[in-house]
Amino acid sequence: MVRSVKLNSGSSLPILGMGTVALSESQQQVKDALLTAIQVGYRHFDTAMLYGTEAALGDALVEAFSTGLVKREEIFVTTKLWITDNHPAAVLPALQTSLRKLKLDYVDLYLIHWPIAAKDWIMTLPTKDQILPHVDLKGVWAELEHCVEKGLIKSIGVSNFSSKKLESLLLYAKIPPAVNQVEMHPCWQQKQLREYCKNKGIQITAYSPLTSPAPGAEVYFNQRISVLKDPIILAIAEQHAKSPAQIALRWIIETGCIPVPKSFNKSHMSENLEIFDWELTDEDRQKISTIPQARGSCAEFMVNEATGPYRTLQELWDD
Repeated sequence: MVRSVKLNSGSSLPILGMGTVALSESQQQVKDALLTAIQVGYRHFDTAMLYGTEAALGDALVEAFSTGLVKREEIFVTTKLWITDNHPAAVLPALQTSLRKLKLDYVDLYLIHWPIAAKDWIMTLPTKDQILPHVDLKGVWAELEHCVEKGLIKSIGVSNFSSKKLESLLLYAKIPPAVNQVEMHPCWQQKQLREYCKNKGIQITAYSPLTSPAPGAEVYFNQRISVLKDPIILAIAEQHAKSPAQIALRWIIETGCIPVPKSFNKSHMSENLEIFDWELTDEDRQKISTIPQARGSCAEFMVNEATGPYRTLQELWDD
């Protein structure tokens, strides 16, 4: 059984999740893979409006509940508010759409996917001219808080927020963010952000923990960054008789963060769960701390040099 951590909202979040980005798989393939994941032990599933997998996850959960494989209270579901709905009036309709697709009465965690708003309805990453010059995060957050009060969401949070953007959010949030989901792995360790979130009681979940983008998404990632091919990770894996993926996931968990790897391969699913009965050594951790740092994705597509709220990558990431 995967252990859990207690969020500042009071909810319990399993410390290993399953990512569901699926750009090349059919809905049936996704449903079958997620049912397999439940069978091998996963209880934490991360989806989003953008991923197009909410309906498949919903179908998998309906079958898992109806057959007695799991109960609703044993499953933790995260989904996200896409940038085209990052407007106060759009929050509730977007959430209701996600709930219908997921076939759930509530979601365990709802995240603002990016601190960006788009002016057109798109189910893809935006072009520069689709990004609005302003996003009303204060109004959006207030609507999310109302959804918590209505019982539609258990916990609210953000994704791709820097410590500076979190600091601004905390100035007006009545309910503090429970989670900040960001890119994190041994090649992008997020030390300063981790320390900030720890001090504020905000849990970090790590997307792209293995720097292995879903088929079709490779164009958005720096192909020179590969946790699974890093020589330090490979050497530590050999010493422990573990896979490079297991070393990377174990390292993330030992930092107090929660990885959400995506694999629809049953053997990889099971392997990724086998990280709880052993530990890295101090020497391992010291070696990992020396790995050269670089983002897998800088998200240049979220920057508009002329009219966007963030006109440089430094403004987007505050670094």
